Amino acid sequence: MTTGRRRESALGYAVALITIAAVVRLIFATIITLPPDETYYWEWSRHLAAGYFDHPPAIALLIRAGTRLFGVSPLGVRIGSVAAGWLAALCLVLLARRIAGDRAACVAAVAITCLPLAAAGLILATPDAPLLCAVALTLLALDHALACPVGSRHSLRWWLVAGAALGIAFVSKYNAVLLPLGVCIAMLAVPTLRRQLRAPGPYAAAALAALIVLPVVLWNAQHGWASFRFQLAHGLGTGRGSPLSREASLIGGQLALVSPILFVLMAVAVVRAVRTGEPRRQMLASVAATVFVFFCISAWRRPAEANWQAPAYLPAVALLAAHPGSRVWRRWLTAGCALGAVMVLVIYVQAVVPVLPISANDDPTARGTGWDSLAVAMHRIGQRDTASRVWYGGDRYQEASEISFHLSDHPETFALNLGGRPNQYDFWPAFPDRARPGDALVIALEVQSADTASPVVRALAPFFSGARYAGIVDLRRGTEVRTRRRVWVLSGWLGGWPPPRPRP
Repeated sequence: MTTGRRRESALGYAVALITIAAVVRLIFATIITLPPDETYYWEWSRHLAAGYFDHPPAIALLIRAGTRLFGVSPLGVRIGSVAAGWLAALCLVLLARRIAGDRAACVAAVAITCLPLAAAGLILATPDAPLLCAVALTLLALDHALACPVGSRHSLRWWLVAGAALGIAFVSKYNAVLLPLGVCIAMLAVPTLRRQLRAPGPYAAAALAALIVLPVVLWNAQHGWASFRFQLAHGLGTGRGSPLSREASLIGGQLALVSPILFVLMAVAVVRAVRTGEPRRQMLASVAATVFVFFCISAWRRPAEANWQAPAYLPAVALLAAHPGSRVWRRWLTAGCALGAVMVLVIYVQAVVPVLPISANDDPTARGTGWDSLAVAMHRIGQRDTASRVWYGGDRYQEASEISFHLSDHPETFALNLGGRPNQYDFWPAFPDRARPGDALVIALEVQSADTASPVVRALAPFFSGARYAGIVDLRRGTEVRTRRRVWVLSGWLGGWPPPRPRP
């Protein structure tokens, strides 16, 4: 009875810690302004579909649910991601407890709370939040399946849970494909795990995952495989710079995401798990190594963003928590968690009251600042033209989505994409599809040179009766100018439009 109470108490402490951390994230989620990527995903949530140019639809569905409950606000946009992050942490705690007991559950709770990756990344409404939640649930279900007798009814049930979770991971972000790759490598390499291939469980899980992701595949087939092609080029195409500099940048990003000490300890825990001969730990190690090594290889060709390797850290944290270690190991683990906690604290403070000696334009926590001022200024400028209907937009999705989010009536805006990269706005009705002759278009353009009339304005001017430069708007963080935008008013649309570039 005493042992059972202690086990429940340890698990309770772990759950309480990750819950407190989620509440803290939720508080900051309501305070920190939304950067352009989040407002872009919010626009997706207003146009629900089975797929989008950049990613699958899971983040759009989460945002749609959140804004239905809490309105169009930072809380509404982000609460789904915060909840998904809490669930991911809970699955990780339960996984560590299954592998190595109560102490491991508590260590996993502390480690995931102190990871800058989780503390900052799970505030933001990005595809990584549902991805990490689905990956954590997949790993937990896999561990249950592997612990059951091969081919048993219980094993099959857990394989199906894993398949459903894997399908959700696919619907969140395409790099989820590395998860089953890591599982397959482990099952082929470890004789004990190889027996699973003679049972129906893995195949039933794969079939269920494929069924869940089928709508995403069909959307891509109907849209020229746009999303798949974009991500393949984005992740595996050729890039500028030297391979060594890209590798150094990738590793540096990992040290910032998980703290240097915890990064080294997790790497050691993964390597030692491979050598233990324990199949369940070897499975987790294979998944972590597969994701991490894949992006190290891809960075040799093209810059890899630091967050792409995030799924590798879920099994790595579980193995870190399960590793017994010596007294010296425990001291380093304490130091790593303490350093991570300090890094998390600095990130939170920097997002609210800048303390680091970096400019606002270089500060990732400041990317959402100033857009409300731009939206207000553009609305004021547009209201001066009372003789026609006024539309708003920019050349890129960043301006278009931020303007729509910050205007009180959240109107439809346009990303012209005459100079910016292809994006989801290319698939939505454009200005010529919605406007009537005589309408006006107010646009915000990035200040790139001293030349006031940008190529975008030159391309559009022949299709309007007038083009008026309305001035520059400063996007500020506090009193510091972060960046600037030029505002133009194109009045009296005559019909017609610049020749469209090929659809993505």
